[in-house]
Amino acid sequence: MNTTPYSPRIPIREYLARRGILPRYERNGYGMYLSPLREERTPSFKVNYQKDLWYDFGIGEGGTLLALIMRLERCSRSEAFEHLQHAAEGTVSLLASRICERYAVPTESPHSQPALRILSDAPLRHPALLGYLASRGIVSGIASAYCREVRYQVRNHCFFAIGFRNDCGGWELRSERFKGSSSPKHITTFDNRSDTVIAFEGFMDFLAYLSLKHPERLRIDAAVLNSVVNLPKALPFLERHPTIHAFLDNDEAGRRTLAELTRRCPRSQVIDHAHLYRDYKDLNDFWIASKRLRNDSEETKTKSRKPQLRPKGGMKV
Repeated sequence: MNTTPYSPRIPIREYLARRGILPRYERNGYGMYLSPLREERTPSFKVNYQKDLWYDFGIGEGGTLLALIMRLERCSRSEAFEHLQHAAEGTVSLLASRICERYAVPTESPHSQPALRILSDAPLRHPALLGYLASRGIVSGIASAYCREVRYQVRNHCFFAIGFRNDCGGWELRSERFKGSSSPKHITTFDNRSDTVIAFEGFMDFLAYLSLKHPERLRIDAAVLNSVVNLPKALPFLERHPTIHAFLDNDEAGRRTLAELTRRCPRSQVIDHAHLYRDYKDLNDFWIASKRLRNDSEETKTKSRKPQLRPKGGMKV
């Protein structure tokens, strides 16, 4: 009996376009892209349109769309099938990678347009977005202070999402069914002239930290990478701080990023806090689970304690 899940037919070219990734240039039957798997300036990621196969010359790997999704999402074969099914059904507009989210690069055609275009931004008001933030445990006042309601267009279709602006004017975009970004892809920093900085991979972890701490205002510095591949862009800001508190993901990419951060900032004390949420993928997942446990305890009229991100000796951040 064949138990292999049905694989929807989506060309690699279309999949990449849905993610806002366009070829740097095209030739007869193939396109050359900046690799979505790593940082590079010269396109070395080839997509053969006729055979519907990809090959990354920089790492010597290639294959089908399924193999690409497994690499991008760091997921199993069955999970990659599920991603494809969602894309085919239209339940998600774009599929996003937790490792490398690349921005759209125009082709040599003068008529080409970016796959994702920002239309406007305004204060957060839409109930669907506020509800999604609440489901992630984010305090509404904190979300309103750091995020916007962004309207954007993809292939003549208009959508809206939570927007988190980076230092170069691009946006990280999130909603219940969408995770993506607009160009230019960059880091987000908050400079309060402090000797201490807190560093996060994604902005949901940053908002979760603030929701957990409930600060009246951010008094120390902060850096959100918006993708681990952006670490080199953040180093000039991070390395000037004597103390760096890292709240990175509990996965291989997070561990590699921590090691690189420690190596590249030898004069700073880099403190890893991932062990405080070791049973969870990231800080936001830990915060969601902690709030759920607290709510369950309140419903059963038992005492509950607010989760503490405080190792032995304390952490004044």
